[in-house]
Amino acid sequence: MANVNIKFNNKDYLLSCDDGQEEDLKSLTKFLDKKYSHLREKLGNIGENKLLLITSIQVIDEYFDLKKRVLSQKENFENLSKKFKDMRSLAIDYKEGKDKEISNLTSELEKFRKMVEESQGIYEKMLEKTTQSLEDIIKNTEEKAKIQ
Repeated sequence: MANVNIKFNNKDYLLSCDDGQEEDLKSLTKFLDKKYSHLREKLGNIGENKLLLITSIQVIDEYFDLKKRVLSQKENFENLSKKFKDMRSLAIDYKEGKDKEISNLTSELEKFRKMVEESQGIYEKMLEKTTQSLEDIIKNTEEKAKIQ
């Protein structure tokens, strides 16, 4: 434990604190002394105990006000975090839906490609058979024409 000499209301006090906390204690004491002095100037000499009580109430009021604002900001942050998670979930669902749609379209395109290839094969066979039939007809016609 460290001992620290502080001044409050123009009086010296020796206070103890954890090692390394000396500067924090001095800063807090200066803050409290300024509040106390400001109230004494504002309210006059109404007694040290009453001024200490009013100073304490003001400090606690500021603390609770700050605490409310922190809690409000925490709620805002949690709401934003929830909205972000919801949006992230929607984006993931949307992406998964589009991936599935792309997969389905790719599958349909592959089926269409196979159908076109099969149709092209059938068309080529039909064309070949038709060509052969025409050649046979021409050949038969030429032979009949030679006979006559």
